Amino acid sequence: MDIRGFLLFWSVLTATIAALSLGPSFAHVLESVPRLTRWPPSLWRDTTVFNAQFQFFAIFGAPLDVAAIVCPGLLAWMLRSDRPAFWWVLAAAVLYLMALVAWFTLVKPANDVLATWVPGPVPDNFETIRSRWESGHWSSPASRPLVS
Repeated sequence: MDIRGFLLFWSVLTATIAALSLGPSFAHVLESVPRLTRWPPSLWRDTTVFNAQFQFFAIFGAPLDVAAIVCPGLLAWMLRSDRPAFWWVLAAAVLYLMALVAWFTLVKPANDVLATWVPGPVPDNFETIRSRWESGHWSSPASRPLVS
């Protein structure tokens, strides 16, 4: 395979992984309105926290989010002599890295609280935690809840 074919392969791979990484985030955005406006708190808590609705988001999504940083990073390194392309691909890697940092800043703290919830009455801090969890997913393409 010549260098152009190799770069084409890495470009397609990078774009595919980026798209797969963004897909679950878009799903969170689409489902958030009914989850926030129609679902009673007990349904939200039971579905999100206790019934493993997002288990596969963590299993498949987390590695995709890391790959969405690594692949454009490697592609940028391969394109280092093509300055315009290099800067665009490097920007993509940095933006995906920032998205992962946003997930750790916004969503993970909410996940840590959700992990302490037990069946029974809805906790007093429900609205605060739910709002942080949902809005964190709107802000971050890296939206893989670790609560199962």
